[in-house]
Amino acid sequence: MKPHPLVISVLKKLCNFIPTWRMIPGPDVVDNACKMPEMRAQIRGNPYCYKGRPRLNTGLELLKMSIEVEQRLNEVSLPFIILQGEDDKVTDKTVSQQLYDAASISDKTLKLYPGMWHGLLYGETPENTEIVFSDITDWLNQRFELRNSRLERELKHQNDEIFISKDIF
Repeated sequence: MKPHPLVISVLKKLCNFIPTWRMIPGPDVVDNACKMPEMRAQIRGNPYCYKGRPRLNTGLELLKMSIEVEQRLNEVSLPFIILQGEDDKVTDKTVSQQLYDAASISDKTLKLYPGMWHGLLYGETPENTEIVFSDITDWLNQRFELRNSRLERELKHQNDEIFISKDIF
């Protein structure tokens, strides 16, 4: 959800004076990303994982980046896969659908997982995580096989041209 323009204006002005204040409101991401309580405890116990509220300037930079990405979605031209839990409380599913719809490439995949949350690879049950990893490797293998067959055709065509040009046949 994009903040009101007045909020954005105030945020920009405040960043000039107090950029490091931890005052961006919001729910605890760890609680909303990880379904498994033991994973939440593990994340909270990790000294390298930031657990505080986002700093003011961090929030402004994330907002600016989000706006730019949203404006440039139609420029996405490489194959991609979007994976998201249907019960994701961190990322809105409509944003994933918007990326999928706006991207100019035809080789794109949107996969929603019923009952799963945001932390598909580190917050779900081991069985769910295995499903997601399997989908990722299948998607990559399909593109690898397609690329290899295309490369084989191109190499064969090049070799055929060499033979024809040398009157070997």
